[in-house]
Parts: sequence; C-alpha cells; structure tokens
Amino acid sequence: MQRVLRSAVFRRSCTTFRAPCRPFSSDSFMNGSSATYIEQMYDSWKKDPNSVHKSWHAYFGNIKGGARPDQAYQAPPSLSTKHVPASAVVYDVGAHVIKDHQNVQALIRSYQIRGHCLAKLDPLDISNRPLSDMPPELNINNYFPEPSDLDKVFQLPTTTFIGDRSHNEDTLPLREILSRLQKAYCGSIGVEYMFINSKQKCDWIRQRFEAPGCFTMSSEQKRTLLARLVRSTRFEEFLAAKWSSEKRFGLDGCEVLIPAMKNIIDLSTAAGVESFIIGMPHRGRLNVLANVARQPLEQIFCRFNAQVDPEDEGSGDVKYHLGVCTELPNHATGKKIKIAVVANPSHLEAVDPVVQGKTRAEQFYNRDPDGKSVMSILLHGDAAFAGQGVVYETFHLTDLPDYTTKGSIHIVVNNQIGFTTDPRVARSSQYCTDVAKVVEAPIFHVNADDPEAVMHVCSVAAEWRQKWSKDVVIDLVCYRKFGHNEQDEPSFTQPLMYHKIKQQKHVLEIYSEKLVKEGVVTKDAFKDEKQKYEEVLKTGFDKSGKQPINNRSWLDSPWEGFFNLDGSPKLPGPLIPSTGVAKEKLLHIGEVISTPPPDFNIHKVLKKTLEGRKHMLEKGEADWAIGESCAFGSLLLEGIDVRLSGQDVERGTFSHRHHVLHDQLVDMKDYRPLNHIAPNTQARYTVCNSSLSEFAVLGFEVGFSMSNPNALVCWEAQFGDFHNNAQCIIDQFISSGQDKWMRQSGMVLLLPHGYEGMGPEHSSARPERFLQLCSDDPDVMPDITQESFERTQLWNCNMQVINCTTPANIFHALRRQVKMPFRKPLIVMTPKSLLRHPDAKSPLTDMVEGTRFKRLIPDNSCENGGEVVRVIFCSGKVYYELAKEREKLGLLHKVAIARVEQISPFPYDLVHSELERFPNAKVIWAQEEPKNMGAWSYVQPRLYKTADYKRGIEYRGRAPNASVATGNKHHHMLEQAAVLSSALTGL
Repeated sequence: MQRVLRSAVFRRSCTTFRAPCRPFSSDSFMNGSSATYIEQMYDSWKKDPNSVHKSWHAYFGNIKGGARPDQAYQAPPSLSTKHVPASAVVYDVGAHVIKDHQNVQALIRSYQIRGHCLAKLDPLDISNRPLSDMPPELNINNYFPEPSDLDKVFQLPTTTFIGDRSHNEDTLPLREILSRLQKAYCGSIGVEYMFINSKQKCDWIRQRFEAPGCFTMSSEQKRTLLARLVRSTRFEEFLAAKWSSEKRFGLDGCEVLIPAMKNIIDLSTAAGVESFIIGMPHRGRLNVLANVARQPLEQIFCRFNAQVDPEDEGSGDVKYHLGVCTELPNHATGKKIKIAVVANPSHLEAVDPVVQGKTRAEQFYNRDPDGKSVMSILLHGDAAFAGQGVVYETFHLTDLPDYTTKGSIHIVVNNQIGFTTDPRVARSSQYCTDVAKVVEAPIFHVNADDPEAVMHVCSVAAEWRQKWSKDVVIDLVCYRKFGHNEQDEPSFTQPLMYHKIKQQKHVLEIYSEKLVKEGVVTKDAFKDEKQKYEEVLKTGFDKSGKQPINNRSWLDSPWEGFFNLDGSPKLPGPLIPSTGVAKEKLLHIGEVISTPPPDFNIHKVLKKTLEGRKHMLEKGEADWAIGESCAFGSLLLEGIDVRLSGQDVERGTFSHRHHVLHDQLVDMKDYRPLNHIAPNTQARYTVCNSSLSEFAVLGFEVGFSMSNPNALVCWEAQFGDFHNNAQCIIDQFISSGQDKWMRQSGMVLLLPHGYEGMGPEHSSARPERFLQLCSDDPDVMPDITQESFERTQLWNCNMQVINCTTPANIFHALRRQVKMPFRKPLIVMTPKSLLRHPDAKSPLTDMVEGTRFKRLIPDNSCENGGEVVRVIFCSGKVYYELAKEREKLGLLHKVAIARVEQISPFPYDLVHSELERFPNAKVIWAQEEPKNMGAWSYVQPRLYKTADYKRGIEYRGRAPNASVATGNKHHHMLEQAAVLSSALTGL
C-alpha cells in the first residue's frame, strides 16, 4: 500500500493535472517543486494522521481508499448546503496550506543564508544592524502578514534542525520557529556557510547551531573559561602597570582570544593532534606566548629591560615579533603537545604561507598525510585579512596536493579598524572574512564580549577541521581598547568609537557577574582566582631581574641534535666535506633518469631527449639537467629528502628537466624517475608544479625548510625576474631570519638569469638585490691564510649568492647545502641558453669522490702569467661569449678570464691568487647587466680590497639604465657585442 500511495502521489507530482473541471491546472499544488514537501507530509501522516492538516488527512485517506490523485482532494465544510463532488472542487484551501508551508521553508532558508545580517556581533553596538534595516527576506511580515499566523503549526522540513529530533519534534508553531531561528542565527553568533557546495557539510553545520540546547556549557567548562579569561586580562593589566610607556601591542578589548585558542587546542588534542603551528601578527603575541605557548614569564619580562644585552649572537627583534617552540602537557587531556609560534615581521600576513609550509613539513616527516597529528592555527587582523593579497594566495594552496595542510583554523581578531582606517573605506566586501569563501571555508562571526558564544564557535571549528580536513574561519568581533599601540591617540580619527570604548564594561567583569548570578562561582572564588595568577605574575617578574636575554630561548624551529648545546656547529674538520660521489652511482642515476618504464607511452620528442642523455653519459659527460638530477639523486640515496617546487618545475620552464614523464595515451598516468633509483631504500623526492604565485609559494617553501635541516628544499622561479613578487619573503625571512630570530634555513632559490634578448622581464634575476642584502663588510679583509677560510666565511655569512657556469658546480653547490654542518640560504642564478650550450658540459670526473664546489674557476689556458695584459673577472653565461670572442680575436695568451662562481661570500683567497698570477695585467670586471645592476657594485670594493688598493679595477658592461634590458632583439645584439669588445680590447 505504501508503494502504491507514494507512486500515486509522485507520479502526478511530475506532470500537470488534467482534471477537466480544474480551472488552474498550471498552478497545481502537485507540481514538481512541491514533491519533497508532499513526501514529508505523507511520511508524517503515516506515523500519525493527526500530525498533518485535516485537508492532507482527507487527501491521503481518499487515495488509500482508491481515489485518483486528481479526485482525492476534499474541501472543508462550507456554509452552502449544495453538494459539490470532489472532482469539481477548486483547490483553494489546499494550495493555501502548501503555500504557507513553502513560505516557512523559504523563511528558514533565508535565516540560514542571511541571518548573520541581524546578529548582534559588535560589542560596541555601532555596526549592529537595526531591525528597521532588516533584509526583506528575513521579515516575517513578507511571508505571514497576519498576527494570527504566528500560532499556526507547521511541519518542519528536513533542511533544519531547530526541532528536537530526540523527541520527534517535527512540528512547531510559527512563533516558535521564528524564535529558534533568531536564537540560532541572530544572537551573538553570525554563521555564513550556505555557499558551501555540499549538503552533508551544510547539514553538519546546521545541526551544531540550530539544535535545541547546542549552546549549553557545563558549570566546569564555565569555570575553566573564567579562569582563562582572568589570566588573559590580568597579564595585560600587569604589563600596563609595570611598563606603562612601552609598546606591547596588547590584547585589551579581545582578551577572549586566549580562552578561544586554548579551547581549540584542548579539543584538537583530544582528537589526536600533537603539534600546533601558530602564526600571528603582533597584537596579543606576548599574551599568546605567555598563556598559550606558556613561555616562562621571566623570559618575556626580561625583554622589557632595555639595559640587558643578549648573551648570544644575533641582532634580535622586538619582543612582539618573536616566536617560540615549547613542549608541555595539555591541561584538558594530560597529553604532551608541542606548540610553535612562528616569528613574524610587521608585514602582518607574510607569516601565513610560512606557517603552512612548516605545518606541511611536519606532517610529511611524521608520515601524517591526513593532518591528524599536526595542524596550523593562523591569527589575523581584520584590515590585513581583507587587504593583503598573500591571504588569498595562501588560501589558494589549501587543496593543492603537495601544499595542503588538511585544514587550518583561522581566527580574525576583528578590531573593526585598521590602524586609523575605518572599514568602510578599507574594503569593498561586507565582511573582512569574505576572501575565505573562495575555498568554501565556513565563517563564524561572534561577539567577543560573549565568551560562551566564542567557546561554542571554537568547539565547532575544531570539530570541523578534524572531521572535514578543511579550513574554517572564526571572526572575533571585538574592539581595540587603545590605539594602534599603547602610546597612540585613536580618538583623533575615531571619536565615536573611542567614546563608546571608554564607557564599555570589561568582558571579565561582564562574565564574572553572569557566573556569580548563575551560582556557578562565588565572588570569593573569583577573587581567589585573580589573586592566584597575580602571584604567578609577581614571581615571574622577580625572576626576570636576574634573567639574561638569551635569543636561543626564542627559537620557533629548534633542530634537536643538529648543533652543539651552545648553538655552534658540529665541525668534523677545518674544511667543508667533499661533495663528490662514486662514478658508479652517477651512472646509475643517469641510467634511471634516461630510461622510461617499459609499459609507458612516452612522447617521441622526449624519447630522443632521454636517448641523448644516455649517450652523453656513455661519453662520461653531464649537462645541466644531468648535473642537477645527479645532485638530487645522490642525496636521495643518502637518505636526504629533496623537494623542488615552483611554476612548471616538473618539466622545467625551458623543457630541460623532465622529472615527471606523462603517458601520451593514458590520462593522469605519470612516472617520476628520481623516485625509482632505489625504491625500497632511498628518501622521497617531491617535485611539484605550484599555483601561479611567488609570494605564498616561496613563503611556503621557506616554512618547509625550517622543520628539518637534513633535507634539501628548492624553489624555482619561472623566470628569475619574477622573484620580486616575493620580495617580502626574501627581505624579511630569507636574508635576515637568522640575525633576527636565530633561525637558520638551507632554502635554495633557483632563478633563471641571463641576457638573451628576451626583454626586460625575462633577462635578469636581479642579483644586485640579493648582493645588497649580504651582510659581509667590504672594508674588512679577512684572513685568507686560514685553512678553514671557506667554512668560516660560510658560517659568518647570512646567505650565499652563486652564478655557476658548469653542471659540475651546480651539482656540488646543491650537495654542499646539505653537507655543511650548518644551514645558509643559497641563491642560484641559473642559466637558460647554457642548458643546451655545447661547451656548458662537465666531465663526470669533476663530480666523483674527492671533488668539491669551485668558488672560482681560474683560467688555465694562459701558461705565462707575465705575458697576460688583461685579466677579466666575470660570472655566469657571459664567460662563454667572452671566451668565444677571445678565441676569434686571437687573444688566448693575452687575456685571462676567471669565473667567479660564488659571488658572495666573496672568494678573497682565490681572487688574490689570480691577481698574483697576472701581476702586469689590467683588472676588469665584465658583466651583461647595466652598471647600476648585476654584481659590479658588490665586487668593486672587494676587488680593490683584495688588490690592497694598488691596482685599478675597471668596469665593462652596459651603461646604467632604469630598465633591466632592451626589448628590441637587434639592440640587444649590438649592446652585447659592445660589452664583449669593450671587455677584451677596449681602453
């Protein structure tokens, strides 16, 4: 019978009724849009015939009795005594009932979509929307204009959880429906989630915000919340009292952040997370360090003593930029967890991709592909979250296979102001969080002066991340009690806001009074809680007077066992270890990268390329692609993981690498040769094309490199010029990270560089910018007689800049990154035309055991140095052009050309030897770049110093220019010819 009835109802719901007596068949209540509703009515009627309207009861009863669907409707009693057969009834009452239920569905959906517009989010009640400005779709009068309608009872659709399903509450009066919707969506919480393209996920969220009693907290949870709020508040008040004239960028106005973060950590720890990577701007950082990461208070307080000098190396950073890494037991679970707060510059959102990279790295090394044991928490300011492009770039990495961290929890400390800028002129979107919608991250707006509401959204956020492995955003709508910093006067620009703030009751006072009124705590217990933490603060303050500043206590990524206890490197000897490899290994690696699998349909052109590699290896030679592959492959055989990331790196911008082979007939079938050198014993090779981003992707790789010193992490720019989109990461993290934060990194940047007539955006990797960032002093001549000179130089530098001319040298440079007993960033000007240049090859004998990186390659073609009239120092591709032109002019024994492969640290010892070899020669520096670019400004004073200022140093290259290069191919060739002529024969 059930199947017959359902069939009878829904067979007709998909078509228009054809009853001859119906005057409005096109407006049938049985049309397709009502099918779901009719099914719900029928299911309810089956359970209890009294649960539906009488008209539905009669309708379903008639069908069950055998009536056709178009004859089953029975009108309610009429005042008329005239009998009207069912087949001749106009269905006014039924259509009205259906319409009312559809209106209820529309109302519920409108609250789910737009209810946040009426939420009371602003604790200052400045931006809260008045009822007079209610969106029309939320106005009950637009659905039910009669007050009596509020008492009508309606069947609840399956798309809401406002009914108590545990008690089969599937009908409610309209008045109660409206009340529950407003409680769920228009209280202290505003939820945005209906843009998510998954009914399952939307239902999951609805259940956690709509279900009756979902906001309930136990008395114990409330007491824990109060205690944490006490600590957050009293910490800021203590700093303000002790150091009233110091900038601290306190959390005043958003003290609930600390309980919020601790709640997320508690719940995530209970779900299995063991490590938390936190990124945040400066506001509230000291409070987070003290009360979340639990950095000893004396370590924090001593940073306010300006008279104390650090006892170790490094210039350090301001206290509200510092990071830490702590291991501690979690209060709620008793489990030991690790919390790392990553150091951050004032470039507020720059740390976002760094945190994600570090998180991904820990997941990778912990064999945690699902992110169940390692997660990231990112804090943001409202103005930066909406305004900084790197936020979008970082979100865009969320679901990329080699970049995903399986969901992050974002917390926006929404001051409702950016320094002095009002949000109304600072963003075009309604909310500062709208950017998160691009990855379908649910957004929970919450009034920060309602601590229990904050705890609820934090609980849901933690559960969401563990359940769905997706990002989620918590928008803590708060206020900033003081100006941008504690000495700023904010009422110059926001008089109304700061008039309100001065009158605002403190959240701790609000919440403590609430709990006392509820009987959850007593006034004495609250007082004792404050006194207890006051004693903790005083003890930390007393200890801080005897506490020296130790920068090593503020490492956000300590490498356990890599350095000695005092931070010095573990040195096996005075020299950098040899970076050569047994020839048999090189040949084996070469064989693997040149041989596709037998069941693989390889591109015919690529097949010839691989055959050419094999032939080259048989001759005992290597080009650039082979040299790089042998460096990666040999490290993999030694147990060193290698990661290469960037735009188009799998193939290589110039189609030279081919580290991922694609089957030409089977979609998504690929082969990665370097993961098949010794499949059961080798380390893992990750090569991944990135999104079209430099800022976020380079930041991500920097973060990845921070986690493990025993790995090689490389980022390659599509063209070297494009690194300037990531200049912030280079300036703030790569070049200065060790000096500011004691953080070493072995990050490698591969930047295609060389003048080949490709125009101003595809010629120069801007080596001058990197060289300007190098910290060595050109006026100090180091002791070049030391046996450990090379190693000492590398230890003292902040980063290396090289421009290699041989495959063997890039092979050694990459291996040296891992073989050094410390880590320094490596900037490589990589070639373009040299990738296939017939002379740019190396014999395998230059890569075997006992060989090493050549910081300078001398000119051995000039046997009698006294006859040489000109010695040219240069770097990179221009060497081959100079050598060819020298041979053409017959100057082989008159002009020496020395290649400076490592520009910084400057190879004083080797340059000195070259100058000694050619005592009568004019000294020239030749380069392709304009005079105000390239290496000239860096090498000139160092060449003078090496020559003890006794010999002139002349420049040969392009004249100073605003643009990097000409866009005209003919002009380029003329300029290049002039550079060569001037260097070899010019006066």
